Amino acid sequence: MTEFTLVGLRVVGQVAATGSFTQAADLLGYTQSAVSRQVAAMEAAAGAPIFERGRRGVTVTAAGEVVIRRATAILADVSATEQELAGLRDRLAGRLTVGSFPAAAMALVPRAMARLKATHPGLAVQLTEASTPALLRQLRAKRLDVAVLGVGSGLPDYDLGDLHLTTVLHGDLLLAVGERHRLADRRTVAVADLAQEPWIVGAGAAGEPQFGAWPTLAEPVIAHTARHWSTRLGLVAAGLGITVIPDLAVRALPAGIRTVAVTDSRWAGRATVAVTRARPSARAQALLSALCSEAGPDGAQP
Repeated sequence: MTEFTLVGLRVVGQVAATGSFTQAADLLGYTQSAVSRQVAAMEAAAGAPIFERGRRGVTVTAAGEVVIRRATAILADVSATEQELAGLRDRLAGRLTVGSFPAAAMALVPRAMARLKATHPGLAVQLTEASTPALLRQLRAKRLDVAVLGVGSGLPDYDLGDLHLTTVLHGDLLLAVGERHRLADRRTVAVADLAQEPWIVGAGAAGEPQFGAWPTLAEPVIAHTARHWSTRLGLVAAGLGITVIPDLAVRALPAGIRTVAVTDSRWAGRATVAVTRARPSARAQALLSALCSEAGPDGAQP
């Protein structure tokens, strides 16, 4: 008697998802005849047709719906089992704590965490969001394994001499404007064109660096001050002002926001760095690699 197989169930699921034997074969890397054989075997195991063939593709039968629903659950359990076993084999297991300044926590760090989880499922990563001075205090107090910081023009000259530093990304600041703003369709803008614009800037505790107006702009017009990025960007989207944002956070921007590059010969730029104690653990090094990989070709591998 023919029995259900994992290969057969995967094939049936792909045929159902695409509605085509040919497309399923292409996606799975099989020949069409191999897909047909697997479907025939699963139909024999089910004792009923799983698909009805037609000129415009295939449709799922009532019996097929049962098989596919059960197959989805079975394959999900198999995948979870494989990941759990991989975690047992993975020497990188346990807990890793990472702290990040808010802009990097919008996209770069979460994506690096997801990348790390895929390769090291036994590693549990905990994220803390804080200002750079607070992150450095926590790192030195051994409450963090990795701290992701912003350094460069316009920021304090932090003392990192006793720490291990990896440059993750040489980035820049961009102008964030509402989609109906007069600059929304511009690719670049000169600093002089921003002199009369209302700015939305950050707020925080004393000593914590915040994103203000464009760094070299003299006497900017401050329209609103807000602590959180979500509030600042909401004000921008509503057309109540403009703000600056690091390019590493562009992938997390909400709808209604456009970004514009600023031409400024006096602006030296900034970098995103990941800092650990002098001798980073293997777990910390794995996160450093994930951060650099997620940053793309501009990232410097540790």
